[in-house]
Amino acid sequence: MNLTNFIREYSDAVKKGDAAIFAGAGTSIDSGYVNWKGLLKPFAEELDLDIEKEHDLIGIAQYYLNHKRNRASINQKILNAFTKDVETNETIKVMTKLPIETYWTTNYDSLIEDGLKANNRKPDIKITEEDLALNIKDRDAIVYKMHGDKNSPYDAVLVKDDYEMYDEKRSLFTTSLRADLISKTFLFIGFSFEDPNLERILAKIKILIGSNSRTHYYITKEVSKEDYLIDGVLNEEEYLYDSIKQKLKIEDLKRYGIETILIEQYTRIPEILESINQRLLTESIFISGSISQYSERWSEAKVNELCFNLANSLLKNNYRIVSGFGLGVGSNIINGALQQIYSDKYQNVNDYLKLFPFPQSLQNKNLNIKDAWTDYRRMMISNSGICIFIFGNKLVDGKYELANGMQEEFDIALKLNKKVIPVPTTCNMSEKLFDNLERDGIFPSYLKEYKKRLKNTDDKKLVDLLIEIIKKLQG
Repeated sequence: MNLTNFIREYSDAVKKGDAAIFAGAGTSIDSGYVNWKGLLKPFAEELDLDIEKEHDLIGIAQYYLNHKRNRASINQKILNAFTKDVETNETIKVMTKLPIETYWTTNYDSLIEDGLKANNRKPDIKITEEDLALNIKDRDAIVYKMHGDKNSPYDAVLVKDDYEMYDEKRSLFTTSLRADLISKTFLFIGFSFEDPNLERILAKIKILIGSNSRTHYYITKEVSKEDYLIDGVLNEEEYLYDSIKQKLKIEDLKRYGIETILIEQYTRIPEILESINQRLLTESIFISGSISQYSERWSEAKVNELCFNLANSLLKNNYRIVSGFGLGVGSNIINGALQQIYSDKYQNVNDYLKLFPFPQSLQNKNLNIKDAWTDYRRMMISNSGICIFIFGNKLVDGKYELANGMQEEFDIALKLNKKVIPVPTTCNMSEKLFDNLERDGIFPSYLKEYKKRLKNTDDKKLVDLLIEIIKKLQG
């Protein structure tokens, strides 16, 4: 499947809350964990088998259990392999940053749940059937560990016996996965589709709903000649064989509604996931603004009208708004957003409006309120992809001056690589920010075609112009 189309379609699924990720062992390798072959290699060697010649890895694990007659040594090897100290990797970092609520994995390690915590998200981890009956309050994501966890190796799914008894011992996992595969759009990462459980579940869904199944996505590396060079000589026979097999596998996955995205290297996966994240962020618009001193051009009534109409129009076009409570601006942004939410968005306020009221005091006297505000601004802006700056003045000791808080928010936005749109026709700090971009020679290329219009557009047409620029930024 075309990569651009995938990013657009999967981003839409994430935005609607319909997306899920299925992570296989490939997502853990860059952190230093072994894949299945690496895990089972010592077992194969003890059985006088060559792991590189074997394809039935579950069979190898079963042979080893048959040989030992107990699971103690298998459990110990799992514990040793997945309890060592490792660092996270870029795929996990971006994958757990995405606003996705459902993660499935066959991995025994804790990288996904650790990644969610690192991104300030609370995971609800499901390892046993008993876990499925309990829900953690205020959870941000569910992690289904369908093959168990490193801390309970005695209960891990590894050998043929485990797979054959799966529907009896873990039938609720089968039921839950089947329901998610029907109702959500999955992205499979680091997965080989050799798992008999998943294949059986996909087959049942195909029988139940036929061609009406959802479209899912699978990212994998394209078979490449470079991988079959030995001392600069191409092993053409092996390359052609694996290339044909990959094409057949891709066609076969389509039976289950799974579209394959081929990439040159697995190192591209974090970049692709970040593209999805950035696309989602550009649908969240941060509005920075404050005003205490009005003018003949910008009377209080006109300021209120602009703020209301801007928020209202953004919501009509299905954008989300991120904002603080800027004096003279914030309340009208909220009113404009709420009017549209209650009339057209089924009152789902949290899905469309994120508000960040600034703390006015701190309980911890060792912290500086200005430092706290800076951290707060950074958190606010990180939740958006496009930042609009309007007006920007304040009253200090009886005198009006430009809002230095807006300057700080602008600087933070630039450092975080956000798309900035200072609106010069609203005067004050926003005009200064616009002029400084020109003066410093760092005027964004995406604004150059709008430079004259931003300076000269009639105030009544300003909202339409801003919506036009935002849509252009999204592509």
